[in-house]
Amino acid sequence: MFKSIPILVLLATLYGLSGNRVQAQSQPASPGNYQFSLQQAMDYALQHKNDVLNAQLDVTIAQRQAQEILATSFPQISGSVQLQDYLALPTQLLPGEFFGAPAGTYIPVKFGTQYNMSAGITATQLIADGSYFVAAKGTAALIDLSKKNSERTDIETKVAVSKAYYSVLVNRRSLSLLDANISRLQKLKDDTKALLDNGFVEKLDYNRVMVGYNNLVTEKEKVNQLLILNNYLLKYQMGMDVNASLTLTDSLTEDLLHVSDLENQTFNPQNRIEFQLLQTQRTLYGLDVKRNKMSYLPSLAAFGTLSYSAQRTEFNFFNNDHWFSTGIVGLQLSVPIFDGFAKERRIQQGQLKLQQNANDELNLQNALQMEMNASRITLDNALKTLHSQKENMKLAEEVYDEAKKKFDAGVGSNLETINAQTDLKTAQNNYLEALYEALVARVDLMKALGSVK
Repeated sequence: MFKSIPILVLLATLYGLSGNRVQAQSQPASPGNYQFSLQQAMDYALQHKNDVLNAQLDVTIAQRQAQEILATSFPQISGSVQLQDYLALPTQLLPGEFFGAPAGTYIPVKFGTQYNMSAGITATQLIADGSYFVAAKGTAALIDLSKKNSERTDIETKVAVSKAYYSVLVNRRSLSLLDANISRLQKLKDDTKALLDNGFVEKLDYNRVMVGYNNLVTEKEKVNQLLILNNYLLKYQMGMDVNASLTLTDSLTEDLLHVSDLENQTFNPQNRIEFQLLQTQRTLYGLDVKRNKMSYLPSLAAFGTLSYSAQRTEFNFFNNDHWFSTGIVGLQLSVPIFDGFAKERRIQQGQLKLQQNANDELNLQNALQMEMNASRITLDNALKTLHSQKENMKLAEEVYDEAKKKFDAGVGSNLETINAQTDLKTAQNNYLEALYEALVARVDLMKALGSVK
């Protein structure tokens, strides 16, 4: 039996995980009934997979953050209303000589009214601030970083969907081959039973065939259950309801390998989204250092205030009594003088992060090169194994056909036929496993080359 994914791992993936793009070309024939090729399955995943949708929302969040930063350049307007009820009026001490008292004495006097209300509006406008302009420039890099993160999620989703899709195809083919093997043993079982009934073979010969037949039936049931689980996994990777009906339209052939498409592709770390992410982070770190340096420069802002106030001995602010107005316009120049070296320490931190980023780029470039080399070797070995297993399967088919002819002619034993059938089934399983490993190796190499888009 072909085991593409361990059942425990599969179950853990299916049940242990919590949970704007190109439209899938195939539409459901009825609600919950889908027929997808591999490309259509990937397109569907880019529309429905939770991780992809959240990554797309992260892009929108980054855009809103950028707009929040840019909003600082617009006028900032605020209004206020204040009502005061003096339960006890404030007391002021006035020199006693104002009232004819001896010098050096003070007379307590209460000023004001019990009720006071004021209402006003204030507006400020940023005119010049070097750190703001750098931050505004960084919004483009911030959005670019979120888009690249979204692209990385797309790539990982496509890789996961491809491997799950191939797993279903391989297990489906395995079931087909098991059906053929069961049919062969069914015929051998019936022939042996007829020979047993006529006294030409012993009961042991018939029992031997029955053991082989029952083993195949049991194996088919296991593969069938594994196929169901693999279907669940594929739908999970696609973001589809696991109870929906999904039919795969692609067929399992070696043509899926398309090895010639990868032979002439050269490695360039710039094609890997991981490397692009580091470069965007470097841009952000550089802008952060520049922003902190610009914060040493003065900033200039304009402001204006218009307010009205009223004082009453009774709470009657909304009659026709007079309100007093105040209006102010002006400029404010803020000049940083000393902050305890806080900005300098932030600049140093940013420069250190740039050094870390440079180290990470060198390390990642080396790691990506190693991954690409390993992927090429793995695919080359997988193709060689696939070719060898394909030849073995052909030989096993010839051996079985010859053993069956001899048995039918009465010059061969059913033991020889059963052994030949067992070898054929083993060869078929080995071929399917080699084909699946070659398909997975191809996907890994495409990812390593940065050609999964």
